[in-house]
Amino acid sequence: MPPIKKIVLWLVVIFLLYAIFTSPDQAAAIFGAAWDIVSTGVQNIARFFDSLIRR
Repeated sequence: MPPIKKIVLWLVVIFLLYAIFTSPDQAAAIFGAAWDIVSTGVQNIARFFDSLIRR
C-alpha cells in the first residue's frame, strides 16, 4: 500500500474512533440507519431474484 493510502486509512480510523467515543448515541444511530439501508437493499435484491425464478 502506498504511504498516502496508509495515512488516509489511519486518519479515517482515528476519526471513526473519535466520533464513537465523543458521541456514542449518535454513532449508534448512524450505524443503525446504515444497517437498515443495507438490510433493505439485500431484501429487495432477494425479492427481485425470487420473482425471476418464479416466472
